[in-house]
Amino acid sequence: MILGIASVMSFQSINLPEIERYLPKSGHLLSSGGAAPGKTGATGEGNCTGCHSGTTQDGNTENILTVTNGASVVTEYVPGSSYTVSLTMLSNPSKKGFQATALTSAEAMAGNFTAGTNTSVNGTAKKYANHTSSSNTSAVSSWNWNWTAPATDEGDVTFFVASNKANNNGLPSEDVIYLSQHTLSAASTAGIKESKVLNPFSARYSSESNQLILNFESLTSCPTSINIVDMSGSSVYFMESGLSQIGENIEKVVLPSEIKSGLYVVHFFLNNQGMSSKVFIQRK
Repeated sequence: MILGIASVMSFQSINLPEIERYLPKSGHLLSSGGAAPGKTGATGEGNCTGCHSGTTQDGNTENILTVTNGASVVTEYVPGSSYTVSLTMLSNPSKKGFQATALTSAEAMAGNFTAGTNTSVNGTAKKYANHTSSSNTSAVSSWNWNWTAPATDEGDVTFFVASNKANNNGLPSEDVIYLSQHTLSAASTAGIKESKVLNPFSARYSSESNQLILNFESLTSCPTSINIVDMSGSSVYFMESGLSQIGENIEKVVLPSEIKSGLYVVHFFLNNQGMSSKVFIQRK
């Protein structure tokens, strides 16, 4: 969250002793421009006032966070699906920064983050999206990163966001920190059986042919896709598999060699309606 010291130096003529005078003792500054993990204001975490001596404010208006699937904004997630998360500060201050994470109700990491436009990601058990040292000015209108939803239904997922509206005085004083929470619920699969599927979806792996074999029935001919995720929630394989047939379908997918032996969750999408099945892949 803390604005990178390199960017401070580019705007202020401060000699080294002066810079050292204002460096926080906790070591929160990172050369990437973001903060050390755990500064989002989530339960059990700190926030940016650990380094910036400003005040915290309600950020639910200032922090505009959207989750999109392609061009569509979503308010629910499908387990195992990939999304783009965008964050904009309404006031678009001349100097700014942020840190965000996504947690389940048990305060565990919900899925996984990977860096996108103007962002970096750090953390181990929990992942944190941050601004970069080159994206902390009003010239950057939004920050974007990638989120893979949890492999299974985890109930509500809450994005915790801390943003910094800095006053650009070259010091960590009198900045304003905005804290906000943004919640997505798991998409309901109720009605899928009635509207699209006659029999439950099933998936199994054949080690003889190295194929994933999918069985399902459809009332219409519609687009299908497959997303295979490991147990950490990371997608290891995605493909659009064409149109389903009306009636019974058996789909066979040869898996790439990069997918190792282990337990996976296969997410199958029939006209954007999701179904899931766990599959154990045992390579010969």
